[in-house]
Amino acid sequence: MIKAIPKGKVSSYSRIAKAAGLPNGARQVVRILHSLSRKHDLPWFRIIRQDGYIALEEGYGKEEQIALLSAEGVEVSETGRVDMGKFGV
Repeated sequence: MIKAIPKGKVSSYSRIAKAAGLPNGARQVVRILHSLSRKHDLPWFRIIRQDGYIALEEGYGKEEQIALLSAEGVEVSETGRVDMGKFGV
């Protein structure tokens, strides 16, 4: 499901969890991304919070996530928010 998110689009932790049959499993999605993204080449940077904000803190991957999203044409505001209506799937 995570690999199916097209370039230039984003989804949320909760949306991925619900689609996997875990309506309250957003934190499990975070754990999966944290532990398996490199091993399985998951596009971790395309997953953000339900409200459109990037969950990572500055200095802990936020800048990298913004750069990767921007490289795909996803607009990220100065506050770290993505318009889910425009870029969400």
